[in-house]
Amino acid sequence: MIRLFDSLTLPLLRKLDPEQAHRLAIKGLRSVPMPRAKPDSPKLAARFFGLDFPNPVGIAAGFDKNAEVPDALLRLGFGFVEIGSVTPLPQPGNPRPRLFRLEQDSGIINRFGFNSDGAEVVLGHLMARRERGGIVGVNLGANKNSADRTADYVTLIEAFAQVASYFTVNISSPNTPGLRNLQQASALDDLLARVVEARNSTPAEAGPVPLLLKISPDLTLGELDDVVHIARVRGIDGMIVSNTTLARPASLRERGLALEQGGLSGRPLQRLSTRMVAETYVRVEGAFPLIGVGGIDSGGAALMKIRAGASLIQVYSSLVYKGLGLVEAIKTDLLSTLRRTGRDSLSEIVGADAAMITAEEWPV
Repeated sequence: MIRLFDSLTLPLLRKLDPEQAHRLAIKGLRSVPMPRAKPDSPKLAARFFGLDFPNPVGIAAGFDKNAEVPDALLRLGFGFVEIGSVTPLPQPGNPRPRLFRLEQDSGIINRFGFNSDGAEVVLGHLMARRERGGIVGVNLGANKNSADRTADYVTLIEAFAQVASYFTVNISSPNTPGLRNLQQASALDDLLARVVEARNSTPAEAGPVPLLLKISPDLTLGELDDVVHIARVRGIDGMIVSNTTLARPASLRERGLALEQGGLSGRPLQRLSTRMVAETYVRVEGAFPLIGVGGIDSGGAALMKIRAGASLIQVYSSLVYKGLGLVEAIKTDLLSTLRRTGRDSLSEIVGADAAMITAEEWPV
C-alpha cells in the first residue's frame, strides 16, 4: 500500500514548489488513512534515554514542525518522531522561496529560519494526543528577536515537560542569525546548565525528560572537543549529529542552486555527517548514546551511521526522493544484516568503524 502511495504521489509532489509539496504531504497524512506498518522484529528494539524504541528509525525535526501528524508517522512505521523546531512565540521564518531541491544531487537546501506556529498551538496538538503512546520528541528553538535565547529554551522545557518523550536543544540551525554561537564553550556551558536545571526542576509524570543536544556538522574538531566535554560535565542524555551544513561540496552538480543560502541536507551531507558521528562517538566514550542524521537514504547508509557510532538514526530529506517506503526498506535491510551476521541486536555493531572513519582524510 505504501509503495503504491509513493508511486502515485512522488511524481506529483516533485512537480510542485517544494514548500507547497511539503504542505500537501502534511495535509495528506492528516486526511488519508494509511495502513499500519507491520510489527517490528524484537531484534530492532532497543532502550535508550530510558525510552523503549520499537525500531531505530526516526523522522527528524523539520518535517512535522507543528506536531500536526505525529501519530500518522508512527503508524507508518517510524520508531520515533521528532516534531519542531518549536519557538515560544509564533514567527513566520524567512521570506519565500526558502526551500530548494537539488535534484541531481538528491539534496535539499533550506533557510526556513524556525517558522513555527508557536508553543501554545503546538502544545495543544500534543496535549490532544498524549494518551496515544509512541515516542514523540520535541525539538526546541529560540525566537529570532529574543533578547535571551537561553530563556526561550527554559520556557519551552517548562511548557512541554508533560507531553515530550524527550527534548532536543537545537542550537545548530544555520538559518537564525547568531544561533550557532551558542555552541561556543562559554555560551554552551551556561545554556546547558540552565536547561538541565529547568528540566530537573520541572515535574513530569515519568520523571525527568531526556535532554539531547543537536550539533552542527561544521564544528571544528577543537570546537567539538569543547561541546562534548561540556555536554558530559552537564549530564545531558544524548546528542544528535548532525544538523544541515553551510558547506558546498565540490561534487555538487546543481551548481546554480548550490549558491542559495541555507543549510544543505540529503545525500551531499552523508559523508560529513557520518564523519562527525564517528568523531563525536570516540569523544563521548560511551557516556551517552548518539542519534545519527544526514544523508540516510538506504539500509546501507543507515548501517554506515550505526557503525560510525549512532545508536539511533533519523531521516527526512531522503523521503523527498525515496518516499515513505524508505522506512520499511531501511528496517528490512538492518534486520537482514543482523540475521546474516548472527547478531541479536544492532547495539553489537554501534561504533564498530568509528576509529577507522576518524583516521580517513576529511570529506570535502
